[in-house]
Amino acid sequence: MKKKNFLIGAGILLIAANLRLPITMIPPILPWLQSEIGLAPSMSGWLTTIPLVMFALLSPVIAHLGIKQGNARVLFFTLLILAIGGYLRVIPNSYFLLLGTVLIGVGISGGNVLLPAVIQEYFPTKATVFTSLYTFTMGLVASLGTGLAAPLVKKINLPMTLALFSLIGLGGFLLWAVVVRIVPKPHHVKATTQNKVTSINHYQLTWLITFFFGTQSLLYYSMLTWLPSFWTSTGFSVTTAGLLATIFQLCGMPMSLLTPIIARKKIGMALASSIVGGGFAIGAGLLLLFPGNFTANVILAIILGIGAGSAFSLCVVFFQKKSANFRQTAQLSGTAQSFGYLLAAVGPALSGYLQGLLHSWTPIFIAYTILGVLLLISGIIITNKKPLNS
Repeated sequence: MKKKNFLIGAGILLIAANLRLPITMIPPILPWLQSEIGLAPSMSGWLTTIPLVMFALLSPVIAHLGIKQGNARVLFFTLLILAIGGYLRVIPNSYFLLLGTVLIGVGISGGNVLLPAVIQEYFPTKATVFTSLYTFTMGLVASLGTGLAAPLVKKINLPMTLALFSLIGLGGFLLWAVVVRIVPKPHHVKATTQNKVTSINHYQLTWLITFFFGTQSLLYYSMLTWLPSFWTSTGFSVTTAGLLATIFQLCGMPMSLLTPIIARKKIGMALASSIVGGGFAIGAGLLLLFPGNFTANVILAIILGIGAGSAFSLCVVFFQKKSANFRQTAQLSGTAQSFGYLLAAVGPALSGYLQGLLHSWTPIFIAYTILGVLLLISGIIITNKKPLNS
């Protein structure tokens, strides 16, 4: 039993390591992707947008398959797709890069949707601990990927760097192949009626939370994609821009753990909303005022990181605190992620298009600042709304 639990736990953490890394490693190496394989600058934003579109389209499908076929088994197949996608990107061709990114989006969708359910299924008494560990692992590995990608490309080369990072996805698949053979067969679960699935869509609160989730995702993935390019455009080296992007990632990790504690009560929920909205708005707005100033940009990267790190955890708190029961929590989470990631998918591609059109980051970061303010306002409104069905 201990060996089985150890394997499942290790598999969960290794899968978590793949849920952001294949996306976060790309922005710092965009100059090499453009120069060595001929990726058009206008297509760069799509390397972040494509996975988000996959998240939006596939989340409901994967959840349904998990109920019918078993979470662990479906997760096994999505991890296989993730591993294949990672190694397709090693081939020095822009078409294989895009195809691999599509497959990676499919694979990560499986982890996003099913990993929390797997934790609840196999570690019901330790769900909080494993959820914290998987969130922490996801953020830590993503941050390391952002910081190490450019130095590794310089030290070895682009294909070897992509292959090296893809080993983590391959390792997750191989370990989970062992887990699938030892876990119990899934229990049969009756499908939820269509009426119950769609009932929460009639509530204003559902769409406020969806807007909040989508907007914070749009800001996070847009900044993840373009902050390194922004910093290099203001005079920093590629390595320094990667360092600043790593600071942005790392500073969010403590807040991802602290936010659920802060937001246990109403006043804490309002405080967390202010941290999220204020972090994005202040960070994005002031970046325009201190171009080339390393100290100021480190501080602003920290502020942005605190806001981004709090954001996803606060969304989870909203899912839990603003629903009446665990089934409604799942429905609210599914709706917010499906529609929210669709909204988020617009951000990186639109940001890249506007920068190419206007040749300026100023209007883009002004828009980020406005969205940060809207996040703060919507978070406060959500905080003061009564839970669904109450």
